[in-house]
Amino acid sequence: MNYIGSKLKLASFLKEGIIDVVGDDLSQKVFCDIFAGTGIVGRIFKKDVKKVISNDLEDYSYVLNKNYIQNHKEIKNKEDFIEELNSLALIDSGFIYNHYCMGSGSGRQYFSDINGKKIDMMRTKLKEWGECKKIDDSMYYFLLASLLESADKVANTASVYGAFLKHLKKSAQKELVLEPAYFELNDNSHEVYKSDSNELIKKIEGDILYLDPPYNQRQYSANYHILNTIAIYDEFVPKGKTGLREYNRSSYCKKNEVAHSFEELIKNANFKYIFLSYNNEGLMSEDDVKNIMSKYGKYDLKTKEYQRFKADKTANRNHKADSTCEYLHILQKN
Repeated sequence: MNYIGSKLKLASFLKEGIIDVVGDDLSQKVFCDIFAGTGIVGRIFKKDVKKVISNDLEDYSYVLNKNYIQNHKEIKNKEDFIEELNSLALIDSGFIYNHYCMGSGSGRQYFSDINGKKIDMMRTKLKEWGECKKIDDSMYYFLLASLLESADKVANTASVYGAFLKHLKKSAQKELVLEPAYFELNDNSHEVYKSDSNELIKKIEGDILYLDPPYNQRQYSANYHILNTIAIYDEFVPKGKTGLREYNRSSYCKKNEVAHSFEELIKNANFKYIFLSYNNEGLMSEDDVKNIMSKYGKYDLKTKEYQRFKADKTANRNHKADSTCEYLHILQKN
């Protein structure tokens, strides 16, 4: 998934930085990714640690992490269910088609008409299977994560869902095919939450706390609202030209609140090692973060320059720089 703030390209930098501080043997460590997003960092450590605790307040993130993190044992016959969903007859009047496809008269074109109908068909069947217990939670989240990622591949957007494109781009013209969201197998169990990070931190403990909060004023709930809608699949009245739903407004996206929220998180964290991934374009400056973290133990910093996130070529956006600097702020807490 083409995701704002994804740490996929920084995976080696982050893992090396954490191992340099904590040590090579993580087998008895509890690792918490408390702003998990698509769960990339938790996935990196899943097979190495005793347990991953994954959390994010967004519904699409919860679904992805329930699959990629919490699912850890083989699920029998999962490909059979993928095949069955791919072969279902289309639904002519589902929520996604009615509100986010041009053919319904909605005025919105997040998906082609056929793909909107396919999303509705698959999501309706998943809801039915879950309610009648034809599938258990492991299968349900595997299939729903598969649908989210497959739908995202044919979305008619410039990578995020803040707006749709006027004309269907080439990838959006392709017919949606449900592809399996395979997850790593391992012996240990893991935990996934959908909570406010500043509240959850008071209830959990572990060894390594990895922080990757929003760093600017972009609200993830707005940028990925369609994925939340597919994940929840409820009834509501979409608002405005882009069909927004009511959404969370993070204090980490607010200049006058972020430092206070961040310090509260650090203060309440019952973890020995804390790593904050943040970049030089964030609402908090390098000195802001250093001054807060240094109050609670031994502070250090690692940096790496990398290519900034870009929407696809259909979006004509001009940036002042092609690269940005990622900071890995490190705290060994007293």
